[in-house]
Amino acid sequence: MINLVWTLILILTYSRITFATLLGALSTQGGTPPSEGVHDGFYYYWWTDGGANGTYTNKADGQFSIEWGTGGNLLGGKGWRPGTPNRIINYSATLATTGNSYLSVYGWTQSPLVEYYVLDNYGTYNPTSATTIRGNITVDGSVYDILANTRVLMTPINGTGILRQYWSVRRDRRSSGSVNLGAHFRAWEELGMKVGTHTWQIVACEGYFSTGTCNVTVALDNS
Repeated sequence: MINLVWTLILILTYSRITFATLLGALSTQGGTPPSEGVHDGFYYYWWTDGGANGTYTNKADGQFSIEWGTGGNLLGGKGWRPGTPNRIINYSATLATTGNSYLSVYGWTQSPLVEYYVLDNYGTYNPTSATTIRGNITVDGSVYDILANTRVLMTPINGTGILRQYWSVRRDRRSSGSVNLGAHFRAWEELGMKVGTHTWQIVACEGYFSTGTCNVTVALDNS
């Protein structure tokens, strides 16, 4: 999912087009306009293609909520910028959906350009159903199946660009717990799935042509 997000990231990486300009172009639809920033000490990110009429709300103490209707793709959440290779994240959430949606730790790296998901819960669509499983890892109380996709996309300046997409998909779905990101990154690297310099990482809810609500609280594991 999120083909337009990939396009925007590549444009921002390889051109001088500002993020604000792109946000303005996307904010003509209903709902909460796309944005990013800092709220109550957490980095937040909110993106929508405008088709789902989604509402994103920042709340205190690492909390956020999203409501959306059917018709498009959206993603939002709270976390940290920059990301790190060894962060342990605690979260609790409620996810109610009628269709395709994700609850995950979601992030990006550069050099190489990687979009990644540690997917703890989902709606009607399991990504492992459409992609070859590369391996698995047992961590945080469950087995996660590991997936990888590579796409060649056009960039405004350098021509073609390579985008890698990595997944760890939890078999025993859940909506709260602890995510040891370092364990996933190490498991991916053992399978030849290298990540780059971490830009940001968030606990995210995503909807894709579905309806739903999610409420999330994010925190670091300080134990």
